[in-house]
This record gives sequence, structure tokens and C-alpha cells, in this order.
Amino acid sequence: MRVTEAGSVRVDLVGGTLDIEPINLILKDVWTLNVATGLKAQVVLEKTSFKGLEIVSSDYNKTYKYDESELTDEQVLYSRRFEEMTFVIQILKLFGLTSNLKVELMSGAPAGSGLGGSSAMGVTLYKALCKFTDKSFDVKEAVRRVKGVESRILNQGVAGYQDYFPALVGGVLALKGIEGDILIEQLYSPELKKALEDNVALVYSGQSRASGINNWEVYKGFFDKRIEVVEGLAAIAKISTDTRQAILKKDWKKMLELIGLEGEEREKLFPNITTDKIRDLASALRAQGHAVGLKMCGAGGGGCFILIHHGMPLDALDALILKCNMRRLDFKVEAPLT
Repeated sequence: MRVTEAGSVRVDLVGGTLDIEPINLILKDVWTLNVATGLKAQVVLEKTSFKGLEIVSSDYNKTYKYDESELTDEQVLYSRRFEEMTFVIQILKLFGLTSNLKVELMSGAPAGSGLGGSSAMGVTLYKALCKFTDKSFDVKEAVRRVKGVESRILNQGVAGYQDYFPALVGGVLALKGIEGDILIEQLYSPELKKALEDNVALVYSGQSRASGINNWEVYKGFFDKRIEVVEGLAAIAKISTDTRQAILKKDWKKMLELIGLEGEEREKLFPNITTDKIRDLASALRAQGHAVGLKMCGAGGGGCFILIHHGMPLDALDALILKCNMRRLDFKVEAPLT
């Protein structure tokens, strides 16, 4: 038996960090908007005769083999014995699978990119396992279970929910937390897809980042009632609401302006979200007369960012990106999944 599954990694447009509970319930009218991209996490599951697990990781360029006797709850859940494979094995344990299985994985995003590649891979694996075990699949249950596993492993408070949905739903999403649930609004249209793809570049800085660190500091600051954090997140919430409204009105110019503005507000909130290397690229573009907006992906501090370039020729953009020792990634907006 062989099962394959793929799911998009996301680019967050506005409202990141606001998807962390219960911040999303405390601030007014909180939305998080993101895009399912053509960059895909991929999973292949296959039955084997080996009495244990074989995991082949393209990201780590390595094959891991574990005897079934090693995969006890004590070792899997409460130790770091399996290091980078802990997340994968804990998801497999949700299904009681510890033997006769080969798992091939690719996250679909550069390591430390800020695109939520591990989260996308986690829910894609969960979906594949539902097929493999003939278990009924539910999007929100998949997110709850995988988010719980990832929160336990990160050990830095509650994980946000936005990274998981694009892999399972596709399109352009507006997500809103309510008491005990998450509303999922599909904003995708061919016109929105074109507006984003024609005016936004996804760039990998080549500088890896540590997941969750910036978000954890802001999370603590919010509940310590630090005024700059509370006001900063409230400002981002207002921008996110306005961005959703701009999309609903098909005001693409306003939408692009707001995404850049969200990037500016986020930089005030996270002192190290944008690196000097990334600022140098934006400065070089502006020095050539290009009006660009900059928005870090995820918690920032390196990884990927989006440049709002307002239709700048890509060959000229690529020349400056390469000069700064960065690279532009393919940015395609995926249609909603049926």
C-alpha cells in the first residue's frame, strides 16, 4: 500500500501573531490573512516488512531507522531522543503507527524560512495518515491535533493556527478565532491571484531563523500589559481588518499598501525582525526610484520576506536580489482545494 499527499506552505500577508490564543479573543475584530503557495510539503507512506519506522527526509538529506522497541511513549513524548524527527514520530503515534512503515518527507520550504514549512508538512502527514488508516478526515481536527503536538515540542507557549490551514484548504484565507473555534473565509479570486503575483516577490534571505522566539517575547509582553506591545498588536489588527475589506472591495492598490504598512508596524514591535541585509536590499531598490513595501514572513529575524514591488520588471529585481546574495522563490497563489 502506498499513499501520497501534498500541501501548500503559506505566505502570511497580515495579522500574524494575532492567531495565537487567546490574543485573538482579547483584541477587537482580529483577522489573519495568508496565501497557499505553489511551494508544497510532500509526504509518501508505504507499508514495509521492517519491524519499525523508516523515515526518509529530503530536507535533512538523511534516512532514519528506528526499531519498534525504541518507540515507547516515554521516549517519544517525554525525551528529545529522536531530535529533528520528534515531530514526525509524535504525529505517527497519534495513529498508533510504530512499525512496518516507510515515510518520505519534504517540507517544501527552505529551513528557517518563516513560511511554516514544518507545520504544513505536519498536517499534510496527518492527512496522508488518515488515508493510510482509513480514518475520516476533518480539517479543524487535523489542525487541533497537529498544533497540539507542535506546541508541546516548541515549548514556548501556544502555537498559532494560521500555518496549518493553507496546506489543507488552499486559496487566500482570512482566519478569525472565536471561542473554541476558528472561522475560515475563502477570499480567493482570479483577480486577487493576479494582483498578488504581479506585485509581490517572495525572497529568501539565506539567513535562517529560530521558530517561535519573537512570537514568544511578544506573547509575554502582551500579557505583561506592556503598552507598546498591546498597542502594536492592536494596530496590526486594525490593518488586517482593513486589508480584508480592501480585498472584498477588490481595491488591490489599497491592499498592497496595507501589507507594506503591516510590515512597518511589525518592525516596530519586533526589534530584530528585519536584518541589516534585508534593509540594504530595500534601500537599494528605493535608491533606484522604486516604491517598495517590505513584510517579513513569520516571526522574522531572517528567513523569507515579501517585497511589494508594484509591477517592477523581475529581471531588474532579480539582479539586485542576487547582488545581495539572496534569491527569489517562485511565488504562485494556489486555487482553493475542492
